[in-house]
Amino acid sequence: MLGLALAAAGCSAEPGGAEGAVPPPSTRALTAAPAPPVEPPSGRLLADLRQSSRDAALDRFQVWVGNDTRTEVVPTRLTYRDGRLRAPIEAERLRPVPAGSERGYPLALPARPRCGARPARPTLVVEHGDARTTVPVDDPVDVVGQWVRRRCLQQTVAEVATLRWDDRVVAPADRPVAPGDTATLTLVVTPSGVPGGRLLVRTVGGTPVLSPADGTSAWSPGKLLRSDGPAVRLELPVQPTRCDAHAFLESGGATAFRVRVRVDPAGEEPEDGELVVRMAPRGAAAAIAFAVASCGLADG
Repeated sequence: MLGLALAAAGCSAEPGGAEGAVPPPSTRALTAAPAPPVEPPSGRLLADLRQSSRDAALDRFQVWVGNDTRTEVVPTRLTYRDGRLRAPIEAERLRPVPAGSERGYPLALPARPRCGARPARPTLVVEHGDARTTVPVDDPVDVVGQWVRRRCLQQTVAEVATLRWDDRVVAPADRPVAPGDTATLTLVVTPSGVPGGRLLVRTVGGTPVLSPADGTSAWSPGKLLRSDGPAVRLELPVQPTRCDAHAFLESGGATAFRVRVRVDPAGEEPEDGELVVRMAPRGAAAAIAFAVASCGLADG
């Protein structure tokens, strides 16, 4: 009877009840969740394409090789093959790929692709030691396809006109550039002289450093010219896009402008597309110097 009474008293104790009452300890033990099983290496090499803004500025892309084996791979030659290119490309800066890791290798883009070629999955021939392995290459963001379309459009546009940036950045002439100032960039469009073609310059997009002075994201010149007409100078008022350090660190694309055009070559179907027109080093230096001064960072 005494034992039953004590047991009943213990079961009736609740938190917040009589003074001195202590709740019974939990009897459920906490156990760690089991670790997920470790997948064994597949024993294969993997490859995919990537391109940073710096790579694009240098007219190259990179093939990344993943080593999903148990041993280090030391490549002696990496050959990228793609039916959209006129010849295979040899990768540069070869170095070992430790087991379970990946390494990127630059590939220089050729001057001319095969325009109109049917896309097919590219391959990478990896030569290492006495082995020669052909690896399918993934291109998840269509690095090569985008480049082929731009380069082929450039070749078509060149039949009608060439586009380039003037090296001069026109800022207030009577004093040094002050914070908040605007300037003018000039896109020069020079016809080819071959009769029958036309080119419409629809828009010119801003960059992480340079944007239209009216606060929009793109200039809209909407200028139409003939392939046998006079040259045209498109003056574009410009201001800094942002004035933080991160914007200026993105200098790989700071002076690379996306130009939307419609080209109508003589005897061919009209084509709409986008070109990337980069400033030459001298003009790029002048444009960035203006943005720095207009941001008030020249003395920082």
